[in-house]
Amino acid sequence: MQRRDFLKLTAWAGVAGTSSLAGATKPLSAKAHVVVAGGGFGGSSCALQLRRLDPAIEVSLIDPDDRYVTCPMSNEVLAGLRRMDSITITRDGLRRAGVRYVRGRVDAIDAARRVVRLHDGAAVAYDKLVVAPGIRFLWGTPHGYDEAAAERMPHAWKAGRQTEILAAQLRAMENGGVVAISVPTGLIRCPPGPYERASLIAHFLKRHKPRCKVLIFDANNRFPRQDVFTEAWAELYPGMIEWIPVVQGGAVERIDTRTSTLHTAHGAQRVAVANIIPPQAPDLLAADAGLASGHGWCPVKPSTFESQQREHIHVIGDACIADAMPKSASAAQSQAAQCAAAIVAALAEREVPEPLLESVCYSLLAPDSALAIHGRFRLRDGQIREVDTSAASENTAQRDEAKLAERWYARIRKESFGEI
Repeated sequence: MQRRDFLKLTAWAGVAGTSSLAGATKPLSAKAHVVVAGGGFGGSSCALQLRRLDPAIEVSLIDPDDRYVTCPMSNEVLAGLRRMDSITITRDGLRRAGVRYVRGRVDAIDAARRVVRLHDGAAVAYDKLVVAPGIRFLWGTPHGYDEAAAERMPHAWKAGRQTEILAAQLRAMENGGVVAISVPTGLIRCPPGPYERASLIAHFLKRHKPRCKVLIFDANNRFPRQDVFTEAWAELYPGMIEWIPVVQGGAVERIDTRTSTLHTAHGAQRVAVANIIPPQAPDLLAADAGLASGHGWCPVKPSTFESQQREHIHVIGDACIADAMPKSASAAQSQAAQCAAAIVAALAEREVPEPLLESVCYSLLAPDSALAIHGRFRLRDGQIREVDTSAASENTAQRDEAKLAERWYARIRKESFGEI
């Protein structure tokens, strides 16, 4: 196979859920082909942006799920404020934009030949590859927590079936029971997410099971916007939420699914519902392809998000090291836009535009109250540095932010997945 050859995708138009690719090689004079592996906020945003910037580029997005369930707003499903179908997105918007969606899983990347290989044995060649694989869980931390244990003590940190399991457990628990949320140390997807979850679970319990309590076992000694969360909990849910930092035994060391018990250095706690969020790392695709560094995450060139480990491969979203940027849907979308612009510039042999990156994290404290953390980032001394940050903390601002959170969610779905 020549460097720019690639296998044509067949039986494409009008066929939903295509599971394999086949065909003949394409001549060297053909237009560029960009493959995107991963169809979350980062991957889907990048695919759409590539089509917008240069419709001549052929863009293929490969993902095993023909529907994507968003982590943003999934905590509302736990609290009974949303239905699961309201956070479920199809691939129709990608198809309308001219993105070739392939239902499949990339198992391996041959960086030297510029070919990705799918689980079903098909191979697709590329000129540029964007890897947006998301996260995987580091099972075994706490001790005893594996995929089987997650059926009894759900993490719900990938929205979908796990969200449904945790929601059902909350509804089935007796009034007076304890809900435990275990927060790991290290980098995780959506750092404020566990504390939003505690807030909305407390909202549900206050309405339906007011004698219940929420314990946050935290392997850290602080968390984002702790002052605002703590003040809101005291006002909205007095006595219902207790945060336990690592110095007070917040790190869960071992779990026992049989007795529904969490064990820490300070003793054991039996609970009615346990939400165990395990430590995280990039999906194994990134690690197996040599895109990750020694600490587990994927280093990239901050102006283009091209991998520092492999040429012609870009890594965006939760898997990459983006310096000061958090691991969030909005950060992934912002990275996707810069990555797409960099790819189009490289293919046209133009200068890459200077990155101006943004993120916003909304955390609901109650249905009509929220806080927001906005950040803007620029390239400084070869790194992505935060140049502006703001957060809402006043009660009036919290009410406004709850409305803005809903508008933001509708907008990011449209911009990332092409929803009408």
